[in-house]
Amino acid sequence: MTIGSLIGADPDQLESLGTTLCRQRESVDSIVSLVTSTLAGTAWVGPARQAFESDWESSFRSALSRLSDAFDMAGRDCSARAIELRRVMGRM
Repeated sequence: MTIGSLIGADPDQLESLGTTLCRQRESVDSIVSLVTSTLAGTAWVGPARQAFESDWESSFRSALSRLSDAFDMAGRDCSARAIELRRVMGRM
């Protein structure tokens, strides 16, 4: 929110965004877990499986891990900023 030269945010909305981002981390972690366990239990032999497993371990899984970490970091940052805004605004 920008009012004149002031910059800020609504702490309640910021807290809600933080919660949403942290939930998305959980969603990404669930995807990783589901794909990993499903792949382990799938009867699939051959070069296509080897290629997929290689891609999963070297690219896809690590990309999802980075996304999960980014959601977590952003979510915690939003929540911390909301707390600080409430403190500054006297709304603790």
